[in-house]
Amino acid sequence: MKHWTERIASDLTNWDVDKHVVASGTSISGSIHIGNSCDVFIANAVGKSLEKLGEDAKTIWIADDHDPLRKVPYPLPESYEKYLGIPYSQIPCPEGCCGNFVEHFQKPFLETLPIFGIELETYSGFKMYHDGVYNDYIKKSLERAPRIREIFNQYREHPLKSDWLPYNPICSECGRVNTTTANDYQGDTVFYKCQCGHNGEMDIKSGEGKLTWRVEWAARWKIFDVTCEPFGKDHAASGGSYDVSKVISDEIFNYRAPYPVPYEWITLKGDAMSKSKGVFFTPGQWLEIGAPETLNYFLFRSKPLKHKDFDPGMPFLDFIDQYDRVERIYYDSEEAASEKEMEKLKKIYEVSQINSLDNIPFQASYRFLTVARQITDDPEKIFQILKRNSQLPADIEGAEYGIVSDDAKERLNSRLINVENWLETYAPEFVKFSVQKELPKVEINEKQEDFLLKVAEILEKREYNSQELHDEMYLILKDLGLKPQKAFQAIYKVIIGKKQGPRAASFVLSLDKDFVIKRFRREA
Repeated sequence: MKHWTERIASDLTNWDVDKHVVASGTSISGSIHIGNSCDVFIANAVGKSLEKLGEDAKTIWIADDHDPLRKVPYPLPESYEKYLGIPYSQIPCPEGCCGNFVEHFQKPFLETLPIFGIELETYSGFKMYHDGVYNDYIKKSLERAPRIREIFNQYREHPLKSDWLPYNPICSECGRVNTTTANDYQGDTVFYKCQCGHNGEMDIKSGEGKLTWRVEWAARWKIFDVTCEPFGKDHAASGGSYDVSKVISDEIFNYRAPYPVPYEWITLKGDAMSKSKGVFFTPGQWLEIGAPETLNYFLFRSKPLKHKDFDPGMPFLDFIDQYDRVERIYYDSEEAASEKEMEKLKKIYEVSQINSLDNIPFQASYRFLTVARQITDDPEKIFQILKRNSQLPADIEGAEYGIVSDDAKERLNSRLINVENWLETYAPEFVKFSVQKELPKVEINEKQEDFLLKVAEILEKREYNSQELHDEMYLILKDLGLKPQKAFQAIYKVIIGKKQGPRAASFVLSLDKDFVIKRFRREA
């Protein structure tokens, strides 16, 4: 069974090229999130699949940093509206910490890529124009403007004007690029009008302008010899950017359009990600709460055009549970529901990994650690809590923390950091608790008091695992004629001062036994 990235790579082996170039690109219009960075992750996976097939391949990323600012991104102030229409490369850094607007939003993204095992060549659209990389393509586009207009008009409801040119100079008066219209040219000079009222001329070799997007995209394919490129589904719509650029690439630049890999947008808790509205989630934010491989798994567990919604709240715990299960299946520590599911999940897991390991890495339930981490921040004590609750992997279930491998300790510590960040930033209030150092001033009835005393008594007599304690507690509450909800409420009230909390038996075993016995007897 092949993963979809491997099928794409397999198709590309039929192309008669010396080297495959898998391209990706991002508009630097604000924070780069897990939605618009799909280009990079998919391109990287396809490139690696090509290399596994023995193909010479590289991945490139182009910053579309010469495009105009169309909306002020969150959290920039309204004062940045004065830069609307200005190329991103010409806008100052909003916090004065970087060289300009582009670097401010681009730097955090690029810094995360090595953590995801992504290696690529990076390019700047602004620099390409100023270095003259596009010059010959601009000239050819101007010369072939009548045919380009015909191509565009095939996909337009309202035809372009007869003097329209596929080039937008940056207005020398107002500095905007999306308000200018080029209407004539002589040699290397383009004449234009701007909505600000200025009539000007521009030397195309100056870099102070750019090809219109669909022509630029086609030119870029030829410049880099691109053979494959992922892009958002909007570009893949019938009559959209890819359809138009494909014809321009073939007819104007004599180049075969790359293998298209369109993908669906990622929503955040059901809402479309929007940089201007502050609705986004970045790869850097993901690394705060999850291992890099888990984002790969999120992106690659389903086909690119399948809808993906991300919720960093409680659903994230379910997601990590799923990832851990797939990991156990991959290493044959757990059985899949069927042979077909096993093959599918193993392949997804394999594609998601950055570094392959011979043996299953140490696993500690993320969900369980959300409880343990609120009891203590000491990794050794948390290891003991895992041990008391039968939460350790079978091969070390009876081991002491001191003899556990450094890799296992690192894996535990890394997940604890993720859990701590999740608790602080995304956990709903009902999940949070704090063990009270002194007995809270709470009211419990007589039956609840009897329940706590009897639980203290059995805890004093012997050691339990979570299932055994759970069963014993149910026998006690049944004998007292006490409903489970009321019984467990008593536990939560005297320990954390709240009416609800984690699963009662596991929670009790996660705490110091002497402390629990004294607290249940109302002695401390």
